[in-house]
Amino acid sequence: MSQLLGKAKQFVAEKVVNVKTPEATITDMNLDSVHPDSIDYGAKVSVKNPYGTTIPICEISYAFKSGGRMIASGTVPDPGSLKGDDTTILDVPMKVPHSVLVSLVKDVVRDGDIDYELVLGLTIDLPIFGSFTIPLSKKGELKLPTLSDMF
Repeated sequence: MSQLLGKAKQFVAEKVVNVKTPEATITDMNLDSVHPDSIDYGAKVSVKNPYGTTIPICEISYAFKSGGRMIASGTVPDPGSLKGDDTTILDVPMKVPHSVLVSLVKDVVRDGDIDYELVLGLTIDLPIFGSFTIPLSKKGELKLPTLSDMF
């Protein structure tokens, strides 16, 4: 009986190791809109679902950093679900107050843009396994809006 149980455990362990999981990448980061008190940035995340069934997304958490400082963080609750056996593009909106951008003046004056790091956690609900978070990050540069963008 113990041999049978041992073989069953080994079989399950081998199957779990080889289970496919959704794969995600941050494909784009851009300025969406300018407001009198803030700037809205947006990230696009491409997620490939290897399963033939829809998978619910629990939440997307984000941390938007520049110069080693946090400039925006939060979550996108209930962002929808991943289409079965397809690639889904998710939008991650982020609002950055102008007062935070003013603190980044050195970086902006030096090269006219903001060097950033975006860290995301995409939490999905996989059947049998439960909640599973896919960690993502991307570094890059964002151009600041010009006066013509604001008015």
